[in-house]
Amino acid sequence: MNQYDYIIVGSGIAGLYTALLAKEQGSVLIITKGSIDDCNTKYAQGGIAAAIGKNDSLELHFKDTIAAGDGLCDEGAVHILVDEAPDRITDLVNFGVPFDTLDGEIALTREAAHSVPRILHAGGDATGEHIEVTLSNQVRSSKIQVLEDCLTTEIWVEKGKARGVKAFDCHTGSMEEFECRFLILATGGAGQLFKFNTNSDVATGDGIALAFRAGVEIVDMEFFQFHPTALRLPGVTPFLISEAVRGEGGILRNIEGHRFMPDYAPEGELAPRDVVARSILYEMEKTGSDRVFIDITHLSPYVTTTRFPHIYRFCLDHGLDITKGLVPVAPAAHYTMGGIKTNSWGETNIAGLFAAGETACTGVHGANRLASNSMLEVLVFSKRIMERTRKEIKPKAPTTSESVKAHHSLSQRQVTKVVPAPSLSALQQLHWDKVGIIRDKQSLTEAADTLSAWQESLPQPTDRPSYELNNLVLTGRLVTEAALLRKESRGAHFRSDFPKSLPQWQRHITFTRSK
Repeated sequence: MNQYDYIIVGSGIAGLYTALLAKEQGSVLIITKGSIDDCNTKYAQGGIAAAIGKNDSLELHFKDTIAAGDGLCDEGAVHILVDEAPDRITDLVNFGVPFDTLDGEIALTREAAHSVPRILHAGGDATGEHIEVTLSNQVRSSKIQVLEDCLTTEIWVEKGKARGVKAFDCHTGSMEEFECRFLILATGGAGQLFKFNTNSDVATGDGIALAFRAGVEIVDMEFFQFHPTALRLPGVTPFLISEAVRGEGGILRNIEGHRFMPDYAPEGELAPRDVVARSILYEMEKTGSDRVFIDITHLSPYVTTTRFPHIYRFCLDHGLDITKGLVPVAPAAHYTMGGIKTNSWGETNIAGLFAAGETACTGVHGANRLASNSMLEVLVFSKRIMERTRKEIKPKAPTTSESVKAHHSLSQRQVTKVVPAPSLSALQQLHWDKVGIIRDKQSLTEAADTLSAWQESLPQPTDRPSYELNNLVLTGRLVTEAALLRKESRGAHFRSDFPKSLPQWQRHITFTRSK
């Protein structure tokens, strides 16, 4: 048996940052199904939110986060997030992350639902890539062992404690076991559930599915954030057009050239993401188009090309000069706000098992993540996992008051219709059509029945694609069943048959595997 102090599953910013901290406390193994360069983090264009500006404050950052979360944020966790943010930024600077500066100070920009400019960025719109490369270089030059092209298939739990994992070698097809004192899941989100998404191919809900099968509590899965503005060009994979483009003055226009956001929200283009995404859908429907446009032609070309070099180059490579022409966009699935339920130390309800990053649900995002809080969440709560494990305090399960508990298990649905065999494309189309930005009971029920039948008919996985499909079907069921249960609209979850937020639903839906 291969034994380590820490096993970290996943190699995005959460996995790499946690590994770099963990190596100071013991032996570390990173297990990743691709290479340590394959992750969602490098696609993160916006940046990291932190109250370090002259006109900002911890209280203001707290209030903006709570407002975005629409009644479901854990206030204690949000206080931790904003209070510890400046120190975690210092950590990144010490690791060598080259944040953009202006007149010798870190440059800050504004994004939707933030009261003031508080977003740090690197390389203009290449923040995630700069952080990822900086951290992966540090890992490669350290004594951290990295096992690439290995997919974790099972968490080994003994007497209520996580003892290790089983991993599938994607090259040889062999299975190997690894033992650890502490297991940290940092596998990212589940954007590949949807036909149109801004995520890397690796975002297949692996950690959530692994944890659920092991008996871990999974919470808030109905809250899936759709980014309002992904590039919509024929034959081109959806490419994120950062929130910061609107923060710098980008205007949304329909195909007739009309600026429509003021018709839907007083904040216009800087309304919360869910509002902007739905407004764009309504406008597309109204004009019979599959897109709207972002207009930044009024900005100076110098500002556009220096602030958004990544976006500018990508669009130019596809024949579009964004300094002169409008950028065609449409919403796409972006961020999994729910996930593995953790407390403020990253602990799950299974001793020795922790979760960090997008696969975790720490309570800071609530029903709707505030832009650029996600990378900050990684830094703050990964650091706290290290503090907890260093002290070797007996882990405590996350606690939730009885008044807001709502535990459910996934039972097999009685489905009589014949359902064709699942495929990745069929699963993505199903979620986009029936579990997307605007939902209702009929569509959700149809999706839930189909997913249940698929789960029943899936053969035993034999390679990485089949393991990923299994994980996506299970994760998709959790999203869909939670969306069916929540009979209201709140944050990123919108039900056309229940369009209002209801006080009795200011609570969380938690799933656990039935014994």
